Amino acid sequence: MLNKSIAQQLSITEKQVNTVIQLLDEGATIPFIARYRKEATSNLDEVKIGEIKSNHEVAVELNKRRSSIIKTIGDQGQLTPELSSLLKTASTLQELEDIYLPYKQKRKTKALAAAELGLTPLAKTIYSQNEKNIKTLAKNYLTPEVKTIENALGGARDIIAEWINENSNARNTVRRAFDRGAQLTSKVKKAKITEAVKFKDYFDFSEVIKSIPSHRYLAIKRAQEAGFLNVKIKVDNSQTISLLERLIIKPNSSYQSVEQIKEALKDAYNRLLLPSIEKEYDSLSKLKADKEAISIFSTNLRQLLLGAPLGQKRIMAIDPGLRTGCKTIILNELGDLLYETVIYPLKNEQLSEKTIKELLLKYNTEAIAVGNGTGGRETETFIKKIIANNSCLDKIVVHMVSEQGASIYSASEIAREEFPEQDITVRGAVSIGRRLKDPLAELVKIDPKSIGVGQYQHDVNPKLLKENLDQVVISCVNQVGVQLNTASKHLLSYVSGLGPVLAQNIVDFRSENGKFTSRTQLKKVPRLGAKAFEQAAGFLRIVGAKNPLDNSAVHPESYTVVNRIAKDLKVSVAELMDQNESITRKRTLINIENYVSESMGLLSLTDILNELSKPGRDPREQLEVFEFGNVNSIQELSSGMVLPGIVTNITAFGCFVDIGVHQDGLVHVSQLANKFVKDPNEIVSLNQKVQVKVVEVDVARKRIALSMKEV
Repeated sequence: MLNKSIAQQLSITEKQVNTVIQLLDEGATIPFIARYRKEATSNLDEVKIGEIKSNHEVAVELNKRRSSIIKTIGDQGQLTPELSSLLKTASTLQELEDIYLPYKQKRKTKALAAAELGLTPLAKTIYSQNEKNIKTLAKNYLTPEVKTIENALGGARDIIAEWINENSNARNTVRRAFDRGAQLTSKVKKAKITEAVKFKDYFDFSEVIKSIPSHRYLAIKRAQEAGFLNVKIKVDNSQTISLLERLIIKPNSSYQSVEQIKEALKDAYNRLLLPSIEKEYDSLSKLKADKEAISIFSTNLRQLLLGAPLGQKRIMAIDPGLRTGCKTIILNELGDLLYETVIYPLKNEQLSEKTIKELLLKYNTEAIAVGNGTGGRETETFIKKIIANNSCLDKIVVHMVSEQGASIYSASEIAREEFPEQDITVRGAVSIGRRLKDPLAELVKIDPKSIGVGQYQHDVNPKLLKENLDQVVISCVNQVGVQLNTASKHLLSYVSGLGPVLAQNIVDFRSENGKFTSRTQLKKVPRLGAKAFEQAAGFLRIVGAKNPLDNSAVHPESYTVVNRIAKDLKVSVAELMDQNESITRKRTLINIENYVSESMGLLSLTDILNELSKPGRDPREQLEVFEFGNVNSIQELSSGMVLPGIVTNITAFGCFVDIGVHQDGLVHVSQLANKFVKDPNEIVSLNQKVQVKVVEVDVARKRIALSMKEV
């Protein structure tokens, strides 16, 4: 029943859900299932498998809560067959909690106090709405504690108010009112006007909540948390109370009963229902905004992690510093630190130029990475001038590299472990250089929140954010694949089936025994058992392995079928993976249906043939050289200028573009194209090279408005 419900929600078959849940229970990971179990799941992708996993986890938690509630009510002796049936068929946590509300242990409420005074029978009579002489009836309930008729009626109304609050239909009526037109209003606190200037747009603000975009909602919540704004959620109270009256008051009820119920209902609404549903709605609205923000962050992070790598080249990396000097380091092809120094182009241009030239020649440097922080453009100009003046250096290419999060890495435990003898400036320069070589391998060492490609990431639910971003990192690492003999333990820890402990064990084994020459050697790594090997092997690559398939995405479990294909074509496996024209032609003639078996279907065979045609292919794009325009500061900008730029961040309201002036400009969503754009990701992607027009420049506030229309 559980999996059937999930299948209906996701518009897939129950068999697919059952298969995925079984594989997950057996220890399979999402990347492994998506890549190597296509026949079993009927080709479900990572997104759908992830949705099945999360929906199943929610359903399991719902069932745990259901069992707990049924036990609690049963222990109270109040579990009737009808109530049990209601609880067992409740499909949401909200529905479950509404049913449970009357049976929850309560603190001392007005209703409980009135019940202790013996006023429940009076409340029941009034609630039946048949009694015409309410005040006469109330006299029967006068006691030393209940001294007046109004005391008795007031206590009865308190009881009725609680009953109305616990009525699931009443609660749903108020919920629908919130869904229809709840408005979020905010007003600035007069004493905070100066401090809150950043949130000026929300000083006197009102908008229907369901139409507020996530970034706006989160901005208002941030200002509220900071104590700048008074924020309220409002609904049409009179209309909602009228709807509640229609629900609660029966036709042809006695006038006196109705008057008491109306009074109790208003009290229930203002004192109990409204605050409760407002809090619930606020939480749901916040969760919705969080999910939208996290989705944008996840998309950006994926694009950043899958950014084009330069590859195994010798690199000079420079962390610019106008006053303190430019930390300059040399990395070898594997990213190892070979040399570090500091140059001072502003203080001693000649010596700095001499140092750079000597280092570039001595270490056969192939590329230069310059951090894009303060002084980055000036440093880039200085370096390019050196290259232009020395023909022996003309093949060296200069790249501007984002420094976002480099300072976080340089002060981290990971950086101290990698470079215990070096200071944070050297570590920062190394991070810049390694990002150029392989963005994915370096960025996995940094908390994704610090990479700076989201919106309001510090305001959203941290647990939900971490879960989503971790899954993005895992997906990207396994999509690209990992070089077993050069990967850091941090990169290896994201490989399917591994984790931090096994990653460390692999690194230790590699240190003690030398490079891996085959995937099967992984089985000798301490604690790396059969299941971990199954999950990880296909995502690990070994350059120069004895078996060429070990440097491909072909899983070891499929080596047998590849050997069969090679044998039938009368070539070796190495020849089968060759890119020459003769072998390419032979591969196209393979009838893969001949190799279908109980354990190997057409989907997997197609993947294998695709991999054999481009073994070990990196799915990322090739790195392109980029040149900024001839401006270096915001003061040099003027309206109408058209400049090249790089997309550095994408939000729900547009994208930010680096045009080389140390301050990213905003292309508002309305300025992305000559058409309506709902999602900026339809038009731009992270690190995309774009042409933009300067629309407006506010030097004082460091704001640049850009447009991509008709550019």
